[in-house]
Amino acid sequence: MKLCDTLAGWRAFRAPLGGRVGFVPTMGCLHAGHASLVARSLQECDHTILSIFVNPAQFNDPKDLELYPRTLDADLALARELGVDAVLLPAPAMLYPDGYAYRVQEMEFSTSLCGASRPGHFTGVLTVVMKLLNLVQPTRAYFGEKDHQQLELIRGMAAAFFMNVEIVGCVTVRDADGLALSSRNRLLDAKARQTALGLVGALREARSDEEAIQRLTHSGLVVDYVETRGGRRYAAVRVETPSGIVRLIDNLELS
Repeated sequence: MKLCDTLAGWRAFRAPLGGRVGFVPTMGCLHAGHASLVARSLQECDHTILSIFVNPAQFNDPKDLELYPRTLDADLALARELGVDAVLLPAPAMLYPDGYAYRVQEMEFSTSLCGASRPGHFTGVLTVVMKLLNLVQPTRAYFGEKDHQQLELIRGMAAAFFMNVEIVGCVTVRDADGLALSSRNRLLDAKARQTALGLVGALREARSDEEAIQRLTHSGLVVDYVETRGGRRYAAVRVETPSGIVRLIDNLELS
């Protein structure tokens, strides 16, 4: 497995690659959800590239950036075990040589749901994803449906800018108790995790968004939003842990 942490090194590795290239962009702290994206790429493509980059541009709260879990050694061990061809490990200066002067901004969907309470978040996401897609030049790029708003915005960006890449959405991977896998789950102690389980229950069982909000509030979660649009119910909540407040998101397609 090749590790690339410089622009020159990455371009030297990428140039001779032929066939179908699959790409899985991540912020590290890899779990079974990421592994499922890699497995899909390995099945469909000739080469699979993984990136690990905790993108500062998408964090509107400095404390959230500081708390984000980082497990690089374990991530690289898992990537080797899975059979990834290369891991791209850019530093912020490599991806933002302009100091984040140039940005990709979507003006409609990104202002709702998570975007309503996280100003600048999706601008940071779209900007870094465009940069990574331009560097990797993949045939297909794989994203999880847990971040469904992000997935739809990236699909829209790729279409709007005529990018020669297929954006592939992959189903949310959940633990046996139903909680969607997330790197932030590592920040939950046993009590907070039990409280967080109320999220998936409310999404699945509530007959309306208002009922879901009531259930979530009653279970001890602070609700950012619950909203159904396009046949899919989206939600974001906050749960208190010994290390601070952790924000969790989820969504389900309603039958």
